[in-house]
Amino acid sequence: MASLMNTIGIIYNARIPEALDLSTAIVNELSLQQSSWISPAENLENLRPQVKDTDLVVTAGGDGTMLRAVRVTAPCAVPMVGVNMGRLGFMTELQVHEALEKLPGYYNGGGRVDVHNMITARVFRGAGGGEVVEGPFHALNDVVLSRGAVSRVVTIRTTVDGAEVASLRADGIILATATGSTGYSLAVGGPILDPLSDSLVLKPVAAHVGLSAALVLSPKNKVGLYLEGAQEAVLSVDGYFDLPLEPGDWVEVEQSPLKAKFLRANPPNHFYATLTRRLGFSIRGQ
Repeated sequence: MASLMNTIGIIYNARIPEALDLSTAIVNELSLQQSSWISPAENLENLRPQVKDTDLVVTAGGDGTMLRAVRVTAPCAVPMVGVNMGRLGFMTELQVHEALEKLPGYYNGGGRVDVHNMITARVFRGAGGGEVVEGPFHALNDVVLSRGAVSRVVTIRTTVDGAEVASLRADGIILATATGSTGYSLAVGGPILDPLSDSLVLKPVAAHVGLSAALVLSPKNKVGLYLEGAQEAVLSVDGYFDLPLEPGDWVEVEQSPLKAKFLRANPPNHFYATLTRRLGFSIRGQ
């Protein structure tokens, strides 16, 4: 980590009124360089060339804001530090009340960089062996194949490294990273992984027929999700990109070459020390 970061980018959630105020205060009160910039999370595509010359991205929002920001930071290997203005904040590092005081310690050479695994999905059309028509799509949290607008279960044949694991009739199936294990996967009964783990979680959603338990996979595994039966479905990438699928289409998911980088100053056990509080539980005596 460089001893001094000159160009700081701030990405904020425009749906939180206070987020823009905080972003402006960070720039003005901390006297950041003129080359620093501010952008809403909903308008990032035009920033890609600028992010390449950015040393650190600060996000003002919640985990969702960081999921949006990683689309431009990961390809450029730019680290992020998040200020939590949402609810759970598993990926964020700072609370609002401490942001102005503690941020200088991050961009003046403090902290460490944690590297989080990502996954990538490619979509093929037609039954078996079609050409790639969409992708790759990179996800920090998860890739979800689920039923579409019609409230009927979908049939998904699932393979791992070419070996058939299950043929499901379910509401859907999730392939989550360790980072995403505290998201949708957890909500439907999946395990919590250490956020720095490279392992993946494969978790069916409300399986009517077939496998219902979660599988923890190696990062080297390649997962195939084949949409069978007669029902249409939707592929969702990190909850922000949705692609309609038709029976006969299939999705290939594997570890992404991209990595998400987070600048951390909290101790390495911070994830576990705050886990139950973030999930809304309490530990006796605290």
